[in-house]
Amino acid sequence: MITLDAATVLLQWAVGGLFFLWVTTRRREVGIGYGWLMRAVFGLMAAGGLAVGLVFDPVPVREVAAAGVVLATGGALVASVVRRRAGVAGHRGVDPDGAEFPPVLDLVAPVLGLVALVAAGLDAGDPALLSVSRTLVGALFLGAVTDAMLLGHWYLVQPGLAREPLLDLVRWSGITWPFELAVLLWPTGMVSVLNGTIDDGYNGLLGWFWAACVVTTIALVVLTRAALRERQYSAVMAATGLLYLAILTAFGMDLVARAVLA
Repeated sequence: MITLDAATVLLQWAVGGLFFLWVTTRRREVGIGYGWLMRAVFGLMAAGGLAVGLVFDPVPVREVAAAGVVLATGGALVASVVRRRAGVAGHRGVDPDGAEFPPVLDLVAPVLGLVALVAAGLDAGDPALLSVSRTLVGALFLGAVTDAMLLGHWYLVQPGLAREPLLDLVRWSGITWPFELAVLLWPTGMVSVLNGTIDDGYNGLLGWFWAACVVTTIALVVLTRAALRERQYSAVMAATGLLYLAILTAFGMDLVARAVLA
């Protein structure tokens, strides 16, 4: 089945967000401050997941790996601050003796997070493959949508930034959506809620709310992609607004299923 575990949800969100931070930073286009913001946000989120897990329902492997995520994220943040004078690509001449921040450091935390999420999925119960798949795919799905929205806001700070980094995250949001849908339909899944085999406690209302979130999420991703085809700068802000809504529906798609199938 699937569980609604606050520690795992926070860790999923953090690990997915940190993975797509690497997807963005490896391009060496976005300002260094964006990395500081994202590492701080998702590092704190991972720390919150670790704290909740330790207090309420410890899973030893998950918690140890989650601690590694927090430390690796903090280490990447410190390294980025120390090397801030070197900047990103295109600013190498600022500090001839400095070294640019290596984006591979942003990949360490998600790799450790992978271990934590597999452990969380195995702890969620049988069938193990289904539980692990839902945990990992959910992390990627929520991470892609969240990072896309946050990067959209960063254009207020760096208005001359090319749109390709944002388009990349929107593209990944669309790519992960069908996989998220597939693992939530995988029996025993949301089909059982929609046909009444599993009672959602609200006469089927939650099942149809979930279905509405599914359709609305991909529609918002498509509309965001269409908005970014426009040349005006306001198109980026419009896309960011659409991504705000996409986060709400994406979480509805993931968390409602968790609550009903728990």
